Parts: sequence; structure tokens; C-alpha cells
Amino acid sequence: MTAARAGARNASQPTTPADAVVFFGATGDLAFKQIFPALAALIRDEGLDVPIIGVARSGDLESLRERARQSLQAHGFAHEAAIKALTDHLRYVKGSDDDVATFHALRRELGDARHPLHYLAVPPALFGEVVVNLQASGCSTGARIIVEKPFGRDLASAVALNETIHKVFAEPDVFRIDHYLGKEPVQNLLYFRFANAFLEPIWNRDHVSSVQVNMPEAMDVADRGAFYDQAGAIRDVVQNHLLQVVSLLAMEAPSGHTPEAVRNEQFKVLDSIRPLAPADIVRGQYRGYRGVAGVAPDSTVETFAALRLHVDTWRWAGVPFYIRTGKCLPVTVTEVLVEMKRPPQSVFGETQPADADYLRFRLSPDMSISLGARAKKPGEAMVGEAVELFAAHQRGTERPPYERLIGDAIHGDQSLFSREDSVEAAWRVVDGVLDDGKTPPNAYEPGTWGPPEAVTVLVRGDRWHDPAATPDTVEGTVPAKAGAGGRATVPDVRGGTVPAGRGAGAVR
Repeated sequence: MTAARAGARNASQPTTPADAVVFFGATGDLAFKQIFPALAALIRDEGLDVPIIGVARSGDLESLRERARQSLQAHGFAHEAAIKALTDHLRYVKGSDDDVATFHALRRELGDARHPLHYLAVPPALFGEVVVNLQASGCSTGARIIVEKPFGRDLASAVALNETIHKVFAEPDVFRIDHYLGKEPVQNLLYFRFANAFLEPIWNRDHVSSVQVNMPEAMDVADRGAFYDQAGAIRDVVQNHLLQVVSLLAMEAPSGHTPEAVRNEQFKVLDSIRPLAPADIVRGQYRGYRGVAGVAPDSTVETFAALRLHVDTWRWAGVPFYIRTGKCLPVTVTEVLVEMKRPPQSVFGETQPADADYLRFRLSPDMSISLGARAKKPGEAMVGEAVELFAAHQRGTERPPYERLIGDAIHGDQSLFSREDSVEAAWRVVDGVLDDGKTPPNAYEPGTWGPPEAVTVLVRGDRWHDPAATPDTVEGTVPAKAGAGGRATVPDVRGGTVPAGRGAGAVR
């Protein structure tokens, strides 16, 4: 364990590391795209030195090693010592997830390992069968498991899956992975909220008018038609990624320094969100979706969702939280916009501007934090213009989400993993509008911002804020310029610039 990793953990937390890593679905896409690169990076960065056992229906050890090499080459991983160490650590068990003999062979391959970490990189429908066979073969004793989203298809299936897993594994040994929680920008939301005292007096219903979380995607469903037609936008990203973002934005300060302190506050937010009613949501489907291979010709699955959340807490009562996401939209971006309330009166007699002051958090594809406000235009008249102070993150130092999350699971740290009650609370929010037939999808053209009906979820004259392709371009604002020494600047009356303070990372 590195000093940095050890220092990030509370002393009271168990830190017995896994002494073997097992991943089911070893020849699948997830292993190729994420697991092999993450394990190689953990070997390079943290000196991971345990047996790594792949389980799959076909192939052999040498073909698994070759697939690992191909994966690392495809991802530009060039650390030869780590590549060699990964292939040397690899073991292979050939067999089926529903055959207990496969699991007895796995127990033999584990040898002296007593605290294995089992990564279930298989379809969720197989989770229950794998868990039962892990127990029958003795592979579950002293072990932890990682399970991938989606964790269930609705509230009832999530509860049933939790019950099945808990027959074998205690909750502290269950790691429900949502790679979104491992992203550096998402973690920065939590840090920015509670590392800066100036936010607390204004972060409430008295000063915040609305909160928007936008996650448009320019791509279509591509070759994932069969999968997507069983999921849709709500199951794919709203129930997990975007509700987790809302929980970080709306949570109270954690009481204590353990991982559970943060997860307790996230659960409280999710538990306080009123279940969605048909009036709170507009669903959409881009024209041409039904022609995608694997999609039913009469599919009513949404490729777009716009919704309004009611967070029934003392801090947020009456503040609408909006979520909008979809395929075939103009840009691929994830952005949060917290719009503040307007001044109670216009001191300078100006026409009310289109937008109020705001804080904007850009989470992908780049990371930035912006403050939108009004400043006086140069000249004699007391007339203002919109300006934005913009702080951008320096890329290159953050760890990829899967490296961070698998490393945490190896060391038993659940900080960035979804807890049972939070998963069920999130399903409870969306459960009433899944496949209900009351909100059929509205058609929209690819390349637009979704169906026009999306405006109907907005209240009090709010409007959708369309994220720009680049983070320093916002509708109706004059971006602050970069001054010497990395300081954000705003125009002054002499036509030059005056410093506006130093931000974290590179500030433009």
C-alpha cells in the first residue's frame, strides 16, 4: 500500500488487502477496455503483487495473456515491467458461470489465498448464480465481490438481488461499482462543496433558484441496440450516475471522517427525493432509433429524458433539481449549473438580464468550475454585462476511475461504492415512471436538444441551459481572460485587465 493510499483511509477501517483478484468474464469487453489497464496501472503505481485469475468459457492461459497484451497496447500502456508482471501474475480457469465444477477448480487455483476479491464482469442476470456457486465451492469464505451496474432493473429486482447476495456476503464485503463515482471531477464536487466556507451561507433554498444536471451525448446507441432497448436513458444513466451527482450537490456536511459518514449523507438525500410522477418527466426517442439492429420496431424505450426532482429537505424545499440526458444531442458533455436567485430589485434600472448569477461545474470531457456574475461595462453609464470567472483543471495527474475503484476494493475501502440502501432509494425515485405507459416518448431529430416538450418540466419561468462544446463558451457571457501568472481577469474601465484571484489548476 502506498503512503498516499494509506493516508486516505481512516485508522479504524479494516485494511486487510485482498490476496488474489478473480475476474469473471475475462474474455469480455469490460475486461479488455477497463480491467486489464486498471490492473496493469495498479502494478505500476502501487506494486500490486497477487495472483490474478481470469474465468471464462473459452480459451486458455496463453490466449488470456495475449488478450491482456492487446488490451494494454490498444490503450497506449507502455510500461514494459508492469506488462510483464501482469502476464506473469495471470492464471486461468476455463468453465461456465452456472457449473459448480468451475468454481471448485477456481478454489484449487486460488491455492493459499484466503481473502480473494471476485469481480463479476458478467451480465447482472448471472450475479445470483455466481454468488451461490462461490459459496458452494468455498470461494466466498473471507472474500469480497465487485458487481457492475445496472444493479437490478427496478426496485423489486434490486431488493431481490441484494437479498441473494446477502445470503453469502455481508454488506461490508459487497462493492457495487459505478465508475462515475471514481471520476476526478465528480470527486471535486464533494471537495469544492465542503472545502470552501463561502458556499455554505448561499447553498440553500434562500439563495439558489434551481439546479440543472445536463448529460447530453452526441453519439447514437451504435451497436448497443439490443442492450439499450432493454434499458433506456433512465436505467442507463439517471438512476445511477446522475442521481449520485445530485446527492453530492444536495448532501449535508458529513459528520466524521469515515467513508460511511459521506455515504450516510448521500443516502439521506436520495431518500428525501420524492418519487417521480408522470408530470415530472418527459421522455424522448430520436428518429431512426427503431431502425437500429437489436431494437424492436415498435420500441417505446426512451433515448432522452428530462425530469424535475423534488428534494424534500429543509435546505432544498421548493428548489427544483432538473436532469436532462439523451443520445444524438448536439454535444457530449456533463455539466452542473446552480442558478442563484436574482437581486430583489434593480438598483440601476436595467432591463432584467436573461440569466441570473450561477456556479457551473463541468464534469466531462474536461473539468472546470465557473462563476457567472455581472460586472459594469467600461464607460460612463451604469450598465452591466455578464462575465464569467473560469478555473480549469490541469490534466494528466488524475487516476482513471477503474484503477482507483479496483484499488480501493482490493484494500476494502467502500468510500466510492454504492451502498445497498442508496441503490434502493435511487430506484425508488424512478420506479414509478419505468415502463408505465403514461409518458410515451416524444420524437426528436438527431442533433437537436431533444423534444420540444422537455420545457414542460420546467417551472417559474426556468429554461434549459444548453452546455457549449468548449467550457469557456457560455451563452450570454463574456469569458474572463487569462492574465500573467495564471490569474483569471475581467475587463476594467481602462480597457486593460485587473486580477480576479488565483484558482485551482490552470485558470483561463
